[in-house]
Amino acid sequence: MDLPRGMKDFESKETANIEHIRNHFKQLSNLYGFSFMDPSPIELLSVLETKSGPGIKDEIYYFKDKGDREVALRFDFTIGLTRYAANQKSMKLPAKISSFGGVFRYDEPQKGRYRYFHQWDLEIYGKPTLESEAEVIELTSRLFDSLLLKNITIDVNHRNLVESYINKIFDSTDTILVADILRAVDKIAKKSKDDILNEFKDRYDTDKLEKILEFSQIKGTISEVEKAFDTSQLESWDELKLLIDSLENRGVSNVRINFGIVRGLDYYSGIVFEVFDKNSTLGALAGGGRYDSLTKAFGREDIGATGVAGGVERMILTMQEQGIIPETKQNRVAVLYINDEMQKVALSITSLLRLANIPTDIDLAGRNLKKQMEIATNARFTIIVGPQELEEGNVVLRDMNDGTEGVISLEKLTEDPNSILNLEKP
Repeated sequence: MDLPRGMKDFESKETANIEHIRNHFKQLSNLYGFSFMDPSPIELLSVLETKSGPGIKDEIYYFKDKGDREVALRFDFTIGLTRYAANQKSMKLPAKISSFGGVFRYDEPQKGRYRYFHQWDLEIYGKPTLESEAEVIELTSRLFDSLLLKNITIDVNHRNLVESYINKIFDSTDTILVADILRAVDKIAKKSKDDILNEFKDRYDTDKLEKILEFSQIKGTISEVEKAFDTSQLESWDELKLLIDSLENRGVSNVRINFGIVRGLDYYSGIVFEVFDKNSTLGALAGGGRYDSLTKAFGREDIGATGVAGGVERMILTMQEQGIIPETKQNRVAVLYINDEMQKVALSITSLLRLANIPTDIDLAGRNLKKQMEIATNARFTIIVGPQELEEGNVVLRDMNDGTEGVISLEKLTEDPNSILNLEKP
């Protein structure tokens, strides 16, 4: 029996990696004052269309339930959290909310993203301020730091800056034109300039579009960008500079300006950003920005919103590319026994350690010692129960990192189970 295309089972090692990122994310989001919640995995289709229009049907799982209602599986957390925030009339602002979990998209499966995958998410609702953007970008940077990921660059831009430049070049304020050109710019990281020009040649002036695409290639520090382009003609340039200044003040140094970052979705309305490993071809690891138009679509004219979401599986692939392996052996114990007569004592020790909240494994099938050693591969320590040591009231304790062995008395083990985590070296 096969799974539907684009779905997969997550095995133990994969779930351990996901949990590793989840733990870092929850610890940091709590440190920054975000309240953790899990929005409903099922939304009314009409709610999802509020964010992305009727065309979203092509990209999601939707169906009619037994009440003949059109519903859909969540494709991100932003929509559910914004629906929730918009309905909380008495919610204290600014409200900082975080989430972590699985989402569904009916996209073409690709490396690092199946049709069911995991995301982490941060949102801030309240009065629009640049410090809200700086807060989510700072936390995003710290998350990648905490996972020991290197070569991470956060590219920032302002949607209004690009939109105003498009209007100037095309001498038009047509919102459909602007949306189309933004989508062209959004493709520049995945397609060649010639391919994009060819795709849009029947709709827009090629010379003007080429000028926009060349503009989208500008990136660097404030001084580098100002040397490459006359920024005095750009709307919101000063706002972008203030954001960079705030991030520098917060000690975030891995940020650069990139006029090619526009975040293709139409609801973004201000600062936008994406996170990359500059030595990888995996694409964006996270992205976000300001989306005040979405809260307004839910009937809340009084609050703005900014946020960020990251792809967990892509981050795991990046960790693997960089040779980062989460520690799985720390404080885990495997209890082994020489023969069947020793099994009863070994089981008793196992229960004792588990009562002390020490993760402990033991073979339940009565296999020989060589076979039992297979369960010790993920253990930091092993306890070996043998007849000779047991006769003296002891068991053997081995450090699996360096092979060091010692003995520990059953009396000491009973009085202080955590003493096994401090093996004395001979």
